[in-house]
Amino acid sequence: MADQPLQAALEVQNLTWNVAEQNILTDINLSIEQGARVAIIGPNGAGKTSLLKCIAGLQKDFTGDINIGGEPISSLSTRQIAQRLAYVSQHQSTPFDLTVNDIVRMGLLANKPLLALNGAFDDSHDDQHIAESLQLVGLKHKRWHSFNTLSGGEQQRVLIARSVVQSPKLLIMDEPTNHLDIYYQHQILALANELDLTLIFSIHNLELASQYANTLVLLNEGKIVAKGNADSVLTSNLLEQVFKLPCLVESHPINPGKRITFAANTPDAARKAQ
Repeated sequence: MADQPLQAALEVQNLTWNVAEQNILTDINLSIEQGARVAIIGPNGAGKTSLLKCIAGLQKDFTGDINIGGEPISSLSTRQIAQRLAYVSQHQSTPFDLTVNDIVRMGLLANKPLLALNGAFDDSHDDQHIAESLQLVGLKHKRWHSFNTLSGGEQQRVLIARSVVQSPKLLIMDEPTNHLDIYYQHQILALANELDLTLIFSIHNLELASQYANTLVLLNEGKIVAKGNADSVLTSNLLEQVFKLPCLVESHPINPGKRITFAANTPDAARKAQ
């Protein structure tokens, strides 16, 4: 008997989202296989965050279909969505003085009884899981610090640790390298790549996208311009069309992936891109 094909981790079909008669996303179609590493790229306002929020179940008023592991997201409760995916946003703040441990522990709640908020159902394995996830992101030494006293980069790493504890099948990260220095940009993306799940992340840095994703989705004005590997998506013609600047695309001399050099934003460069 022939092997049955794996169920796609994510299917997006004819996704369109309009707000006040403005098109935010238009006719988005995506099929993402299990274990894929997908980078959503494009200029500001292209719809990257909007797409991720729809996939994560944070926006409801779209048309089209989104299926996670073959299940329509519209049929899942917030808790059921949390059992299947974790979402790390660009910005995170809390009005409460929670510790890093408190924030990471929230990742446990998706897979515990509803009465688990007070920690009554925690055990030694949970404690170890929290400690190990913080060790992975280099913040075990700040486990009992106030979350609000951390830098933006440290807070982002705490949120990724929370996602590790949540044990999802799908991890969605919106600009995970924002506020991070070069070392932690690479560390966070390398860490996410090592996790046994499907990864979707938006990112402005095209070189990092080419290094850490096996599939790139290029958005512009709410539409998919191209999708595929770095060789097919990161071409000078496509990038000049979307970013309105001449560019040079070449193999990166040190890392896997591409090196992209955009021309300075001068009147002459703008004329060449038109």
